[in-house]
Amino acid sequence: MPGMEMWHNPSCSKCAGARETLDAARVPYRLRPYLEQPPSAAELTEVLRRLDARPWDVCRLGERAAVERGMADWPRDEASVPRWVEAMVAAPELIQRPILLLDDGGAVVGRTPEAVAEAVDRAGAAG
Repeated sequence: MPGMEMWHNPSCSKCAGARETLDAARVPYRLRPYLEQPPSAAELTEVLRRLDARPWDVCRLGERAAVERGMADWPRDEASVPRWVEAMVAAPELIQRPILLLDDGGAVVGRTPEAVAEAVDRAGAAG
């Protein structure tokens, strides 16, 4: 089935807003409850590539798992990427949400109405 994949948390208001926008625009999507179905390190690395982001760009540093690990003070350099990815795979609540994986090979973090609108536009252009 065509359509984007949304990494979501059912209790997240930003995820609910993204679902409502996609539904209203009739954009097909699949939900991935990433807290119950965490990504592998390879999957997260691929999503970061699609986002054109580094792990620290999409890490929720306020989460207890980040605070307990002291992640705010971790180096943010190429050599540190695997350490960040492994921590985020081990504690998927650290991954920003929702992440929309688009059919065009890209991805967006759908935390703002503008970002979700971009995903809808790109889904329309791809379809």
